[in-house]
Amino acid sequence: MPDFSTTTKVAEIARRNGRLAESERFVPEEAPVAFSYAGSTHAVMMATPADLEDFAIGFSLTEGIITDPCEIEAIEVLAEDKGIDVQIQLADAQNDALTTRRRHMAGPVGCGLCGIESIEQAVRVTPSVRASSLTLGAEDVVEAVRLLNGQQPLHMVTRAVHGAGFYVPGKGLIAVREDVGRHNALDKLVGAARRTGHAGGTGAVVVTSRVSVEMVQKTAVIGSPFIIAISAPTALAIRTAEDAGMTLVALVRGEEFEIFTGAERILSGAERQVSNG
Repeated sequence: MPDFSTTTKVAEIARRNGRLAESERFVPEEAPVAFSYAGSTHAVMMATPADLEDFAIGFSLTEGIITDPCEIEAIEVLAEDKGIDVQIQLADAQNDALTTRRRHMAGPVGCGLCGIESIEQAVRVTPSVRASSLTLGAEDVVEAVRLLNGQQPLHMVTRAVHGAGFYVPGKGLIAVREDVGRHNALDKLVGAARRTGHAGGTGAVVVTSRVSVEMVQKTAVIGSPFIIAISAPTALAIRTAEDAGMTLVALVRGEEFEIFTGAERILSGAERQVSNG
């Protein structure tokens, strides 16, 4: 796979201690990344040019193009003059199904629903995760965010990208991915977790961004009953999580956090030992 740069050093004028002076800092790169199936472009997203195979798998899963990574036969990442083309070869059955729902979309960073052709598609039915027996303790919520804050090397350098992690009780964060787009970071995480054999129902999705409805939808698609966020949720995200039977925890600040839905899954240490034991 081609080696793409994820940061660039730029000149700046910085004000420090009341004085202006020339300085330098690293900023993140972003590039148009096209996902092409059977040679035809399906989506173009502005993204950080890293972990692109994970991105392709995760996007294909959360968009419902595939249900398992084994349905992708090959992925080839091609450098173009002004962007990156990720060529994805699907198994015949999935490729045939995709031709019946082919749509093109192109959007800026942070836009998770660009290219949707109808209101019905935007408010699509979110899979239920109500049957999941997974529980977390309050200490797990705090630990998940603490670990995520310490495992974002690109953000540590640039202070300008989002992070998404997959937290499994007793194991910690089994995968972390970063991107200038929060939806992209989550799709990359989904791809990374599934490539390593971790099913969504075994853990919680942890994100550094606000929780919008599409973040809840993507989390539900992979079967995780938890989404934990540093920032606040939208009203529609809360309603969608409630309908899906998902536990939505947000505004995690140190030892403090707020539970918006599914509070019964956040147990005390003794209760959780009995439940998961």
